[in-house]
Amino acid sequence: MIVVAAAEMQTMDRQTIEEFGIPGRVLMENAGRGATRCFLQQVFKEGPGRVGIIAGRGNNGGDGFVIARYLAERQLDVRVYLLTTPERLQGDAAANFHLLSALGDVRARNLDGMLVSALGVAVRQIPDPDTFTRAQKEMRHTRYWIDAILGTGLKSEVRGHFRNVIQFINQQLRPVLAVDIPSGLNADTGQPCGICIQAEATATFGFAKIGHLLHPGAQYCGLLEVIDIGIPRFVAAAANVRQKLITARQIKTLLGYRPPDSHKGRTGHLLVVAGSTGKTGAATMTAMAALRCGAGLVTLGVPQSLNPILEAQLIEAMTLPLAESPQGSLSTQAFDTIRAGAEGKQCVALGPGLGTAPQTRDLVRQMIQELDLPMVIDADGLNNLAGNTSCLEGRRAPTVLTPHPGEMARLTKRPVPQIQADRVSAARDVATRFGVHLVLKGARTVVAAPDGQIWINATGNPGMASGGMGDVLTGLIAGLMAQGCGPAEASQGGVYLHGLAADILAADAPRGYLATEVMHAIPRAIERVLHDPPPPTVQSAFF
Repeated sequence: MIVVAAAEMQTMDRQTIEEFGIPGRVLMENAGRGATRCFLQQVFKEGPGRVGIIAGRGNNGGDGFVIARYLAERQLDVRVYLLTTPERLQGDAAANFHLLSALGDVRARNLDGMLVSALGVAVRQIPDPDTFTRAQKEMRHTRYWIDAILGTGLKSEVRGHFRNVIQFINQQLRPVLAVDIPSGLNADTGQPCGICIQAEATATFGFAKIGHLLHPGAQYCGLLEVIDIGIPRFVAAAANVRQKLITARQIKTLLGYRPPDSHKGRTGHLLVVAGSTGKTGAATMTAMAALRCGAGLVTLGVPQSLNPILEAQLIEAMTLPLAESPQGSLSTQAFDTIRAGAEGKQCVALGPGLGTAPQTRDLVRQMIQELDLPMVIDADGLNNLAGNTSCLEGRRAPTVLTPHPGEMARLTKRPVPQIQADRVSAARDVATRFGVHLVLKGARTVVAAPDGQIWINATGNPGMASGGMGDVLTGLIAGLMAQGCGPAEASQGGVYLHGLAADILAADAPRGYLATEVMHAIPRAIERVLHDPPPPTVQSAFF
């Protein structure tokens, strides 16, 4: 399912109108009708009560006028609060406002500053702070709100009159439907522009926007429903959108069919290089997660003094003792053994629990430069790259980096808040700059490919905020690559199954489950995808 930036959606709207010939008023009518249905099904649940539609002067307000008309036809108590004057409305928004004011018949009367149509739709103009102050007593009696103030084009901070109105709506703690996007939310980053409407549900048009899916935008949107407004599929295809939502259907295709005569020699052999004194658990979980996702064989390379410990912890995986420093971390003398151990392997997982001793750092860089195998680099593998990413240049085999925001900050020398403020751009920048596949972990993990393609993952939950989860993910992605998945597909499948396994556990206990329990739930997640796909995160005709 494609996910669009604001500019991409605007281009598709324009092409649908100007090149395909569907009038803008038809698109607005479709949007308003679909949003009305969404409101009645998802928000209008607490019984009868006044519906307040707070409308700006752009097309978002025009959508609100269409919704008001449909709700009035159902004989609901509807009031429109217009944050401008009718004279400032233009285009399709103006046309729908005039259509709204003529409901029932052309007659209208003025009552206490409101224009009231014959069917009872009251329109109160509150274009400035003074009129807003006078209207607040009445507005507090509204039971439901429909937010049609600001659309997806917003980039600057919300200030002044609009800020005060949004703050007032949020303070009422009433159910809100956001039209297209909660007013104040950046559609490309998911960040509030100073302040943002808190919606119970959001009806967006055409396609989900990036900001709907990333946090904190997803929290402001509530339930997200995508309304088909009639944009032709060929227009969407021609837009060459570079963002997608990872779906169960997509992962089911990726996992594919395993023939009945399969054996361990055909299902991939992974080499894991991980672990140091005090961090044997990271190495263990990486190896076991690869086996849990179906890899046929796993060999774990560890400092030789730790080999007896790992042999006791691991029953199904093999171990490879490696030369170490006096401090118990891998030394550069281990490289020849690693190179020999890599023969016949399909993938290498590098980094969990390695430590950052100088010799280990040199070994990591040598492995990246000289091993021509697909490689997943995580944790201390990434930390050992900080300040010297040149070893990534010219790698002939696919490379997957799996940083959390802190590791990403060390790689890029950018502060974590800057990375988190625009996760899609941050991931895309590193992937294209270094020619790697980048998995930026966290709530709503972002996967980026060297060509700039982006996939957003919606599985997972806050219970995953505990140690070891990243080690499990590394093993999952590397295990899928060892089985023959490409780096992009393995990254998508890994993050989806990782989050889904945690969601299965969270259904019984929302927090307190362990990374090893997520690891052991991976087969259940695979089973669910193959035979009982979970419901979509985003409701859409295109899902």
